[in-house]
Amino acid sequence: MLNIQVVLFDGFDPMDAVAPYEVFGAAALFAGDDALSVELVTAEGPRSVVSGTNGLKLEATGRLDPERGGIILVPGASGRIEGEGPGTVPAILGRTLITPLTGLMRQAFERTDTVIATVCGGSLLLAMGGMLEGRPAVTHRLGMHALEAAGAVPVAARVVDDGSLVTGGGVTSGLDVALYLVEREFGPRIAHAVEQLFEYERRGTVWRKRGMAPLVHQAATDEHPGDAKNKTLATPVAPQPEGFHPSVFDGGWEAIIATPVGKLQAKLSIAVKGGTIQGSATQGEETVPLLDPELRGRSLCWSLRVTKPMRLNLKFEVTVEGDVMTGTAKAGMLPASKVTGRRVR
Repeated sequence: MLNIQVVLFDGFDPMDAVAPYEVFGAAALFAGDDALSVELVTAEGPRSVVSGTNGLKLEATGRLDPERGGIILVPGASGRIEGEGPGTVPAILGRTLITPLTGLMRQAFERTDTVIATVCGGSLLLAMGGMLEGRPAVTHRLGMHALEAAGAVPVAARVVDDGSLVTGGGVTSGLDVALYLVEREFGPRIAHAVEQLFEYERRGTVWRKRGMAPLVHQAATDEHPGDAKNKTLATPVAPQPEGFHPSVFDGGWEAIIATPVGKLQAKLSIAVKGGTIQGSATQGEETVPLLDPELRGRSLCWSLRVTKPMRLNLKFEVTVEGDVMTGTAKAGMLPASKVTGRRVR
């Protein structure tokens, strides 16, 4: 029997979860109850789970078991895309990342008998947890840049099949993901019977890394655009505005990044030497280089890979007045985070 676990978490999108649940339930009608089972689960166990849509609740009947095998489907979050506050999608995903769900999903990824499926922002949740590094995936169109910033390889398709990982794009793609998985597991006749029952036909071509690659835009699907090997650790200093010298950024800085999911503290070390800019950032016990540091007028810009509390590639732009640093950090669709810092003497 194929076990299917649809994961719920506080703030989930109801359609992301209910649409696949219904498809799998209908598949059981045609394939037989002994062919598959589908259950709503949470990382904590049976409980009532509040969605992000008008407080709608669903009842989870079990606890997510990463050792069971089969299919684990993770929905996205429902909330505001822009702005700040606990009801935004980034805040919901950030809170979910610090629950036991992250650890359970990492265990599931280690198994060879488990397929991980996501709908809409579910792939973004896993990518921010560091589980989709270098893997082709899709999410809602508004989150594609954030998906890339979290280390995945964004593919603009309705459904992306990467073997043990199957991801779907927008909210309604839950129907397409589930129907595709039914066809993959039980064959086209069962999937077609479900389509007829729902009077719905799957949309789009399922992207798989097979066959001939297109001659145009091949790099967009076959290479990871966020790969650190393409980044520069030190860059030449370009001509600067009159009266400005890049040495104002020199030294150590204690910085605070006010992200939508809480404040991050980091120690920055920046050096302008021999006509180049280079630096590093330390967060906890981890020190990583500043990537592609560049002066733009009176601002210093760079990229930085952070791993806590979530995995993101951030783009910084800061200015300095005396011993005070101010600016922003941005990752894809996520709201720009305020950056403040003070020079360490």
